[in-house]
Amino acid sequence: MSTYLSQIWKLLRNYVRGSRLKEMPKTTSLEAEAAVPLGKIIKELDKSVKFAPDNLQDYVWFQKLQKSLEEWTISGNSLTLKPDTLPYENSPGGDLGDRQRHEEIYDLLGSGALKLEIVEQLIEFLAASQKNCLKMLFQRLEDFYHRWCQGEFIDAAPEYNLPQKKMLNLAAQNIAIGLRQVDIYTGLNVLILLLELHRYAQGRDELKQQINFYPSAKPDTENFFTSQLLRIINYSDALEIGNFSTIVGEFLRGGNFRGAYLGDANLTGVNFSSADLSDAYLGDANLTGVNFSSANLSGANLGDANFSGANLTRANLSRTDLGSTNLSGANFSGANLTRANLSHADLSSANLTRANLSHADLSSANLKNSELSRADLSNTILFGANLSDANLISVNLTHADLCRADLSGADLSHAILNGTNLSDTILFSTNLSEAILVAADLSYAKLNGAKLNNARLNGAMFLGADLSGVDLSRVTLNDADLSGADLSDAVLFGTDLSYANLNNTNFCGSNLSGAILNGADLSYSNLSYAILSGADLSDANLQEMTWGEKQQWEGVLGLETAVNVPEALKEQLGLN
Repeated sequence: MSTYLSQIWKLLRNYVRGSRLKEMPKTTSLEAEAAVPLGKIIKELDKSVKFAPDNLQDYVWFQKLQKSLEEWTISGNSLTLKPDTLPYENSPGGDLGDRQRHEEIYDLLGSGALKLEIVEQLIEFLAASQKNCLKMLFQRLEDFYHRWCQGEFIDAAPEYNLPQKKMLNLAAQNIAIGLRQVDIYTGLNVLILLLELHRYAQGRDELKQQINFYPSAKPDTENFFTSQLLRIINYSDALEIGNFSTIVGEFLRGGNFRGAYLGDANLTGVNFSSADLSDAYLGDANLTGVNFSSANLSGANLGDANFSGANLTRANLSRTDLGSTNLSGANFSGANLTRANLSHADLSSANLTRANLSHADLSSANLKNSELSRADLSNTILFGANLSDANLISVNLTHADLCRADLSGADLSHAILNGTNLSDTILFSTNLSEAILVAADLSYAKLNGAKLNNARLNGAMFLGADLSGVDLSRVTLNDADLSGADLSDAVLFGTDLSYANLNNTNFCGSNLSGAILNGADLSYSNLSYAILSGADLSDANLQEMTWGEKQQWEGVLGLETAVNVPEALKEQLGLN
């Protein structure tokens, strides 16, 4: 279901993006188009760039953008000022070269959103040329980005206001676009280029130290959290809810958002795959359908966020705070959740296959219908958690705390529960066949209808447990403590109960055929109506045992070596 929803979201996002791009005014003026001969355009067409034959205006714009970006890679290049450029010696925005570059940025990027394929082609083109200095391009775009984030361009006086100039230029071409739209499109497009430069550089040893982009500013000791990106999201969404996600969402992959403050942010459906969000704050954020695959979220605060349908496969969520978070239907397959706080979280129908949840806190979490097969839950706190109908096949729950948890209908076959605390746990109709529960504490557990056939329960404690109607055939229970347990009507065919503590245990109506009870403490136990054919009672303690008058003792082994056999039973069996 979550995969289907994410596909629907992607289709909607692509539709919206496509609609915007169809409406996007072309930044190339009519005069510029006329100045480029048609034959030259066709002759010089880069075969790696795909444009429709009848959309030459798009191609002219792309060539202009490509040429400008290439010029901005050249260190110390002298830019020839346009005839209509005013002398801005005292204007904001730096020297004349910076000023013209910023004006070109607004001219080229102020009309609409960049397409993913266009950006990829631009980066590929720039990287292919040995003469291009990507570090210089990055520094110049980053300088613009920081100025834009501070509102320097849109807040400038009319004669220096670049967004206004671009808007008026478009208006002269009968293209209506608002001042905020121009400013937002420009800033977000520069952000996109910086994100792609960062992603490209981080895959190359010679560039990863030179090009390292922090969209929300670099955190430091004084400002652990940075809110710059959150302000951009809110500014962008002032045009339309979800505007930031629609335009920039796909480009966030592999980005550096360490320590970013994104509380309450609307990031529905964005792509954070392989991104660094360590120590970030995303509390109360809308992260529905977000792609966090292979992302680093270690130490992040994600409390009360909405992750429903999110993709967190192979993500690092160690020490992450996910308390009270909506994670229903999320995919955590192969994720690292060691020592994470998931208390009171909603993980219903979530996929946690092979996830590492060791030492995590899942107290009172909702894991109903969740997929946890082969997950590592060792030393995990699951106090009061709802695991009903969950798939826990081959899960590792060694030394986990499941006290008062609800495991009714869950499949724990082949699970490892050595030393696990299952006291007062609901295990109605739970499948524990072939599970290993050595030294597990099942005191006062409700095991009605549970399947324990072929399980290993050596040294397990069943004090006051309700095992009525349980299938314990071929179960290993030697050295187990079943004192006071209710095993009425239980199936214990061939069960190994040697040396088990069965003091005051209720076996009324149980099937103990072939059970191994040698050395077991059956004092004060109730064996009335129990089937004992073939059972071995060698060296068992039968002190004050209760049995039925019509009890069938034929075929019972070891009675001659049993201790504290009641005198009445001795007389009945002629053992005197």
